[in-house]
Amino acid sequence: MIIDFTAMEKKVLHEFKGGNKDFAAQMHVDELGKIMKGSLEPGASIGMHTHDTSSEIIYILSGTASILYDDGTEEISAGGCHYCPKGHSHSMRNLSNEDLLFFAVVPEQ
Repeated sequence: MIIDFTAMEKKVLHEFKGGNKDFAAQMHVDELGKIMKGSLEPGASIGMHTHDTSSEIIYILSGTASILYDDGTEEISAGGCHYCPKGHSHSMRNLSNEDLLFFAVVPEQ
């Protein structure tokens, strides 16, 4: 199956999971999980949340982010990959002066 993000509507979620500013995403969603191309404007964040029924893999396409993972902080930039296993918590904030672009996969488990 090919997922064509260019043909998908972009959804803008304000203060997603308690974060700051807007999170924009094009998402393929089915009963097995989500596959998305997302962006955070400069200074925007996705709030801290726990993956109770899923894990998440985030691959950074451009920009730099700060990721709060459980009780530690990681910095990640283009070409880096963050993994949040089921049962763990994370949040992400754009540290760049440009949009942070990323690809994420959230399989239900």
